Amino acid sequence: MEFNRGIRALTTACRGTFNNKVQSRSISAYHAHRQVTKRVTLLPGDGIGSEIADSVVGVFQAAEVPIEFERFDYKGGELGDNSPKYREVLSSLARNGLGLKGSFFTPLGAGFVSRNVQLRKDLDLFANVVPIKNYRGINTRHSNTKVDLVIVRENMQGEYSGHEQEVDPGVVQSLKIVSEYSSRRIVEYAFQIAQSEGRKRVTCVHKANIQKATDGLFLRTFRSVAEKYPSIEAKDMIIDNCCMQLVMHPSQFDVMVTSNLYGNIIANVAGGLVGGPGIIPGANIGAGIAIFEPGLRHSAQDIAGQDKANPTAMLLSGAEMLKYLDLNDHATRIEKAVQDVVADGKHLTRDVGGSGSTRRFTEAVIEKLTN
Repeated sequence: MEFNRGIRALTTACRGTFNNKVQSRSISAYHAHRQVTKRVTLLPGDGIGSEIADSVVGVFQAAEVPIEFERFDYKGGELGDNSPKYREVLSSLARNGLGLKGSFFTPLGAGFVSRNVQLRKDLDLFANVVPIKNYRGINTRHSNTKVDLVIVRENMQGEYSGHEQEVDPGVVQSLKIVSEYSSRRIVEYAFQIAQSEGRKRVTCVHKANIQKATDGLFLRTFRSVAEKYPSIEAKDMIIDNCCMQLVMHPSQFDVMVTSNLYGNIIANVAGGLVGGPGIIPGANIGAGIAIFEPGLRHSAQDIAGQDKANPTAMLLSGAEMLKYLDLNDHATRIEKAVQDVVADGKHLTRDVGGSGSTRRFTEAVIEKLTN
């Protein structure tokens, strides 16, 4: 999945709704003989974040990537609403236009807003893009089946709107917000990704048979947009059936577009088919700004600091970020090194059936890059 293609798709998909930052994002300096160092905001996050961020920094240094990280080792609990630290992070991301992050842990219970969600809302990162594919060297029930799909998730609305209240003692309600504007821009983006990558099918995942107003609007918008792309097959599927179909026949899916909550669910189902959260990259895309992060957003608090974390998802997210910057040679080298280490199987971490460590996996990737 090439997110640099996706950002060009975004320009077309959202014509007239954004400022000209997207159109001017070609970063032509990277095509000149002299490479310019790009500053990127690095947010390791909670749990294993510091370890997998260190892995990326080491690999990028070994690959001589022209990136300078502006690093903030803040935990999610330190980034309170409108706190100085949170404003500092927002300012850095707005200034650099690009971020690489781990996951901020969100505790259960009232009174704590997810910093992952808040960042996406404050920066209008409306599209969450998660590519799912199987990798040679990781044994799963679908190892002999080609899995290669892209989940495009609306990032701003739906059940994640955050409007909940107690209407009577023991009775609460949650407001699900869906607008035609947000539905149209995410569906347009999904079709543009399919078109730019030569993919054949876009599937809208919904529950319009029950959620007739909200999901009904999303589905109607999908069908309206699909008419503009006659060369791409447009299908729709109810969310519960979709989860079953993903587990049974994942190869039928190409690009999937869906609302916020459903996207979170199907990304985790699909990720489980190919090896889990440790190997899935992802990105959050807005107008002139993007944050790359592991696609399934697991902070893995239980293994933090134990040198057990799988850095693959963070490394591949970093490689996708380089493609976004048109640093394709560096991205390809890093991707190949990571894939070769995974295929070798000698340094796989515990989550994918090995006994290796974060440090040794990273060292093996660096050895592939430098030998």
